[in-house]
Amino acid sequence: MEGVNGRDLAGEFYAREVRPLLGDVPHAAALLGDGSEVLGFDDGVSPDHDFGPRVQVLVGSPGDADAARAALGALPEAFEGFRVRFAGGDHAVEVATAPAFFTARLGVDPAAGMGLADWLLTPTQRLATMVEGPVFHDPAGELARRRAALRWYPADVWRYVLAAAWLRVSQEEAFIGRAGSRGDELGSAVVAARVARDLVRLAFLVERRWAPYGKWLGTAFARLPLAPRVGPHLDAALRAGAWREREAAVCRAASELAAATNRLGLAEELDPGPRRFHARDIRVLAGERFTEALVARITDPGVGALVDRLGRRADGSVGRLPGAID
Repeated sequence: MEGVNGRDLAGEFYAREVRPLLGDVPHAAALLGDGSEVLGFDDGVSPDHDFGPRVQVLVGSPGDADAARAALGALPEAFEGFRVRFAGGDHAVEVATAPAFFTARLGVDPAAGMGLADWLLTPTQRLATMVEGPVFHDPAGELARRRAALRWYPADVWRYVLAAAWLRVSQEEAFIGRAGSRGDELGSAVVAARVARDLVRLAFLVERRWAPYGKWLGTAFARLPLAPRVGPHLDAALRAGAWREREAAVCRAASELAAATNRLGLAEELDPGPRRFHARDIRVLAGERFTEALVARITDPGVGALVDRLGRRADGSVGRLPGAID
C-alpha cells in the first residue's frame, strides 16, 4: 500500500485510539522491537504481511498493566484500513512493565546497568530498534532513561569491538590479491565482498550507530556521514572486473575508515595508508595495527581480561578476538 508510513501510522493509532482509552493509567508508549517500520525502512512492499497499527504501552506495575489491558478491550476492529483486533481477542497493543519489556528483548533491564556480557551478546539490530524506534509518550522518562543507557558502548567495550572489527578485516584483506594473482577472479571478488561488508559494519562502529541486520545494512550505511567517502570505493571494489582494481578500491575504503578511527582518539594515531603485504606484491591496510593500538589503551579490568584470555598469542600480540555477537 503506497504512502503508508509505519511510524506515522503507529503514532496516529496511539494518539487517536490508544491514549484516549488509557485515561489516567500512567504509561509510556513507543514503537520498538521487530519490524522494518521501527527503523523507518518500510515501503510499499511492507504491508503485504505483519504490518499495521501497533504500539507498546509500558506501565509501572502489574496492576497498571491489568487496568490498561481492560481499557484497551474497547479498541476498534480496524484503523485506517488495517486490522487492530485478531482471532482470540488479541489486539495490536502490547502492554508490559518497562523492566519486563526490555528484559524480554535484551535479557536485562538497562535501567539496572549493562554488563560486559550484556553488551557483547546483544545484536546491534536489537539495540538499534530499542534506541531508534519512535516514542509517543514518556512523561516519567522511563523510556528515555533506558534508551540513554543503550545509546552506545562504554569506551573500553567500544575499543574492544573496534579492535575485533579491524582484526577481522586484516585476516582476509590479503586474500583479495592472493586469489586474484592466481587467476581466481571469482574467489578474489567473493573475499572483497566479505571485506566490504566488514568495512561497512566498521563504519557504524566509528560513527557510534547501531548497525541493522543484513536486509537494511546498505540502506542505513548510506545515511552515515562517512558514506560519501567510503561508499564509492566499496562500490568500485564490488564492480571491479580485475583484482588489482578491486584491491586498490578496498584499500582506499579501508584507509578512509582508518583515518576516521584515528579521529576518534581512542588509540595511538597510525598511518592510515595501505602498504605491501610482507614481501608479496599485494597491497593491504594491515588492519591488525589498529587492533594492537586499540587494545593497548584498554584499562577496564574485565575487558582486559577478556583480551588476555581469548586473544593473546605467546608473544603477547593479539591474534584473535571474537568481538561482539554480530
